[in-house]
Amino acid sequence: MRERMGKLLAIFIGVALLGFIAEEVIRSGSSFFRGDATTVAIVNGEKIDYKDFNARIEASTQQFKQQYNQPLTAQVTDYIQNTTWNQLLASLLLKKESEKLGLVVGDAESAAMISGNNPDPQIQSQFADESGKFDKAKLNQFLAYVQSGKMAPAEMQRWGEFVNNLIENKKQQKYLALISNGLYVNSLDAQDDYTNKNKLANFKYTVLDYASIPDASVKPTDDDYSTYYNEHKALFKNTDETRSFDYVSFNAAPSKKDSAVIKEQVDKLAAAFKESKNDSLFVQINAETKQPITFLKKGQLEPKLDSVMFNAEKGFMYGPYLSNGSYKIAKLVDVKVGPDSVKARHILLNPATEGGMDKAVAKADSLKKLIQGGKSFDELAKTFSIDKNSAVKGGDLGTFARGAMIPAFEDAAFDGKPGDLKVVKSQFGVHLLQIESQKGSSKVVKVAIVDKPLSPSSETQNAVYAKAQQFLSTATADNFAAQAKKAGLTVKTSDDVTPTAASIPGLESARPVIKWAFGADKGAIADQVFAVGDQYIVARLNSIKPKGTLPLEDVKKQIEPAVIAQVKGKMLSEKLQSALNGATTIDQVAQKAGSKVVPLQNIVFANPVIPGASAEYKLVGSIFGSQPNKLSKPVTGQSGVYVYTVDSFVNPAALTNTVREKQQLDQALAQRTPSLVLDALKDKANVKDNRAKFL
Repeated sequence: MRERMGKLLAIFIGVALLGFIAEEVIRSGSSFFRGDATTVAIVNGEKIDYKDFNARIEASTQQFKQQYNQPLTAQVTDYIQNTTWNQLLASLLLKKESEKLGLVVGDAESAAMISGNNPDPQIQSQFADESGKFDKAKLNQFLAYVQSGKMAPAEMQRWGEFVNNLIENKKQQKYLALISNGLYVNSLDAQDDYTNKNKLANFKYTVLDYASIPDASVKPTDDDYSTYYNEHKALFKNTDETRSFDYVSFNAAPSKKDSAVIKEQVDKLAAAFKESKNDSLFVQINAETKQPITFLKKGQLEPKLDSVMFNAEKGFMYGPYLSNGSYKIAKLVDVKVGPDSVKARHILLNPATEGGMDKAVAKADSLKKLIQGGKSFDELAKTFSIDKNSAVKGGDLGTFARGAMIPAFEDAAFDGKPGDLKVVKSQFGVHLLQIESQKGSSKVVKVAIVDKPLSPSSETQNAVYAKAQQFLSTATADNFAAQAKKAGLTVKTSDDVTPTAASIPGLESARPVIKWAFGADKGAIADQVFAVGDQYIVARLNSIKPKGTLPLEDVKKQIEPAVIAQVKGKMLSEKLQSALNGATTIDQVAQKAGSKVVPLQNIVFANPVIPGASAEYKLVGSIFGSQPNKLSKPVTGQSGVYVYTVDSFVNPAALTNTVREKQQLDQALAQRTPSLVLDALKDKANVKDNRAKFL
């Protein structure tokens, strides 16, 4: 009993633990390890929760929309997600390094970053006026609001997080500055760089091109592949796991019948549009793309409209016409002759600090009456305008053309006449606008456009989906290609797809297929038909390349052209070596080899490009290590195998300004340092990236 007591006790404890775990699972209704189900990545042991990461992506997406005003395509979304990830990864890695060194940002330094004479660039961008210039008054007004105690807790939390990020960024800047300041370019570096850029080589060469031997006549052996692979092993390091899959696509684009139905709908809309008395409302209700209706000058409309609208009368209807995958109808709402540019000034009021929009408008009206009564616009602008960049100049906005200002402000400026005072509401606040002068005169048009995109009907989609589903039900890992051929389909292959890719060549918004691929086993066929744009996709996973150095069998197809070139290089080297035997001049070598001699002048080491060929690093490097008037051995290059003889070297004038040369090298090194440091930290870091499961 004593002998067995240890085993019995271990079994008892194990059963008890399993019971405890089971109870937790049943009670929670999820995995015991459910915390990891929300972990998007682990960096050096630090977990990144998907909720936090997704919040960063959403913030980056909103910033992109505000800055670029572009549609969020699959490529744009992919760019935002990867940029956000790289920024987060860099932040975590640099934070760890700065903490190791004990780097801090003091209170005085933090205050200077926020409210000093030269605030942090992020502060300046957050508190900019409508022209994009930093507005110190806006910042001071906000800081007073922070100190007032009236700020909502959520808003105060966001501000605190923003300030903390500024401080962390400053620590990271200090860390990178320490490294950059530790770098040193000495006089020998400067001299070498100067010589490499300015020493000239004059030489003659003869070459036997790889293209002179047909690829079909070269049969590389296993040893050839192994030799090339071992010599270039560093090139085959996979930074991320990649996967390749075959797929067939079923086109569900709109049929002729679908197009006719949409055309009929647009025809009916055109009749109603023609009779409409409120064109702006009609566009908002019926158009897919809801654009503001503003006056435009010639060249600002799409070509089809530009050619007709400037020669038509008010009320003219154009279309339906097909443009960029949509049927469109256009109505000429107004035509007039207006100024090309306007010089104006304004006083901008903030409704939030004036007690609301109505009170801001009332204050603008009061200021208008004061100016009409003889008060100085200049002085009132300096006193009341929150746009401090223009306020210091008496509200002056300078001269601007159409398209430079927001629509409401622009319409008021171009529709009035010099001397007019107008109260205008916009997203920036309430403007008291004064038109000082107008220049030029040209015809402008206001065109309302209603568009309806071509899209497949449910009937079309269902029919195509049924075909895809039928193919999926009969395809197996072994007969995938045969079934595709039988159905008249082309099997396409997407090679080396990364885990977080959003699209592949030929397929935008392919994320569902890619996400499946990274959860499937090699040879598996997808268990569903994927809808990607106007295509239905059936896919089969054909290979998995793990992270790390790839084995020869995974890169054999990829390196085949280079291996063939290497085999050709051996054959051509033997031919040139034979031609060298007994030869004393480059001309004799060329005659024996059946090639020609090419003279070259003024080649520098720093730019190893042979005119008419690619960069030839090995050849030019060999030349600058050679003695004049000696025949070289065969040199295997990028395009072929070379033999050369150096005629002469021309040394540059002595370097007289070592300081300037060192400064140039130092600047170039400093520019590369941050990315090189991050690359080194990423290589060293232990990063487990699970983004493919979430994105």
